Amino acid sequence: MTFKKFFHYASYLQYPLLAISLFFAIKPYLVGLDPIQNPGLVYENLNLMLIFLGLGISFSSLQDPTKSKNKLNLYVYSNPLRGKAFIILIIIIILYFLGLGLYGYFYKEKQLAKDLSVGLIILSMGMFGFLKASVEMFENHRTDKNSAADKS
Repeated sequence: MTFKKFFHYASYLQYPLLAISLFFAIKPYLVGLDPIQNPGLVYENLNLMLIFLGLGISFSSLQDPTKSKNKLNLYVYSNPLRGKAFIILIIIIILYFLGLGLYGYFYKEKQLAKDLSVGLIILSMGMFGFLKASVEMFENHRTDKNSAADKS
């Protein structure tokens, strides 16, 4: 088994991680959402949801960037303007989550805010891998550069 195939198979771990993230997102509603009796329930589950979402997104970046996953990927990454706009949007989201997480971790006194900040930091770190995969997909699927390279 090659390394490429190993990482491709390891990328399938994203699905159980995203399912766990979804579980923590709906868990407060399943156990009875009562903020008066248990105020930390929502924040604890939100923190766990962010952590597992970040891990799931980081595993999704292990996929093969040379293959198109669906028509939406092909639609976004084949056009240079849409691809660049999408990559800029990812960068803005990463910087926002990372800045919010670092701010909350270093400048907030409450432990709930610090815990939630850790989840935001992990989510933004997972999105860095997604950004790298998006840049590679954009380079592999854009029609303006690849069609010119095919003609020469």
